[in-house]
Amino acid sequence: MARPRCYSILLVACLLVAGCNKYQHKKPDPTKGVVTGVVLCADTGKPARFATVALTAVPKEGEKNDQGDPLPAAEVTVTDLEGRFRMEAVDPGRYYAFATLDGYLDPALAVDPDKLQSLGSDRERHLYAIQQWKDNLVTVTVSVHRAAEISISIQRAAEISGTVTFDDGSPAIGMRFELFRKTATGDWATVGLPLMDSWTIQATSDSHGHYAVANLPAGEYRVCTLMPTDTEQAASRVCLGNVYRRKEAKSVKVAAAEIAAGADIEIPMSGLHKVSGTVQALADGHSITHGTVRLLYADDREPARETSLDDNGDYEFDYVPDGKYILTISGAQDDEKKENGPGNGDQQEQTTQSAPARVCADKEMSLNVLNDLGNLNFSLPLATPVAGGALDTPQGAQPTPQ
Repeated sequence: MARPRCYSILLVACLLVAGCNKYQHKKPDPTKGVVTGVVLCADTGKPARFATVALTAVPKEGEKNDQGDPLPAAEVTVTDLEGRFRMEAVDPGRYYAFATLDGYLDPALAVDPDKLQSLGSDRERHLYAIQQWKDNLVTVTVSVHRAAEISISIQRAAEISGTVTFDDGSPAIGMRFELFRKTATGDWATVGLPLMDSWTIQATSDSHGHYAVANLPAGEYRVCTLMPTDTEQAASRVCLGNVYRRKEAKSVKVAAAEIAAGADIEIPMSGLHKVSGTVQALADGHSITHGTVRLLYADDREPARETSLDDNGDYEFDYVPDGKYILTISGAQDDEKKENGPGNGDQQEQTTQSAPARVCADKEMSLNVLNDLGNLNFSLPLATPVAGGALDTPQGAQPTPQ
């Protein structure tokens, strides 16, 4: 199952929401320009039918991008049966045009999100994405009351496919995936951008456990499958080679336009456990309702899992493999509710008002997971305000399982 275009997702979402004008079909406007053209498939020379075409403006100082998209689309449309498109009422200016279609290269899978995160501004991220995608961009200048004609060629992408099964031979259905690509420096960078809070890779295994991750640039990859769960960070992973850790996974090399089949993963059904508990305030035992709980591998503190506290201060990790871990709580705080006095009249209404958040100290504990571990409860001291508004974090109290 191929990954849908992130720009197609944006297009559909915006068409369903009133006011997202830049993604709607526009009427001619004499104060603006027009962009028309054709999208062709480089491998066949045939029209790219129903491809998504986007214009991204040349980066400007101080720009802010919606959803953190490094190639923000100023205009989006879809090609017809002849591979042709027309964009009306485009603001004058300089743009880069590009197109995406399942089976062909996707800019969201070509950039390094870790590198993007390290850049300080949206403009820097935009420039970086353009540099990485420059061979697939067409420059177009839009002028008032003029039509600019362009031709876009899209390149056939690589694909990795295989089957995910449980160790009893049954297919693993509806599994998600996580990919890492080897960089020029030998590191492994995450593949894909989780736009609009979606999963980074949209492919899932079908009813027979088969999967395919398409639209990839050539390279060397490590593939992991993720157990179904609410968020990608909380999911348990099993990687190629039937191992749990990314650094121990086998890799697969794939050339441009190549399909690398046989990337099969088997999920063990034994040696997986549940780790759960509650986070409370040390002073009075009330539940802490905001904070991040992480499982780190004990040997090198590599992140294994991450989740957020729920409204009761609880956390839970399912399918945790045997091993030694460090469990951490960070950013823990809650909003103390104060009750106001009774309202006017006989109804004696009461209202509530949020007081400033009470911030707790970060804590961690070591775990040796060999079976289910429940009631791993943290009692956190409040961080004490000091001069200048900083917080003095208590160091003496340690979290203990209860």
